[in-house]
Amino acid sequence: MSTSFSEVEEQARMLSPDERARLAEVLLESLLETSLSEVEAAWQHEIEERVAAYDRGETGTHAAEDVFAEARRISR
Repeated sequence: MSTSFSEVEEQARMLSPDERARLAEVLLESLLETSLSEVEAAWQHEIEERVAAYDRGETGTHAAEDVFAEARRISR
């Protein structure tokens, strides 16, 4: 027995906001070649590498106001 889209939609709307958010995440992840957990793991690794590079003195920082000013300049 096949469930129609409208039936699934109706059932989904009865879920709590948190459950609907999780369902949306699962459905979006099903469309991706790379899972969201893999993407999150890659970002976590990138963050750790950047922090380690900063701690080793291999990279500097930029003042937030300078970064935002440059972003505004570029977006014009």
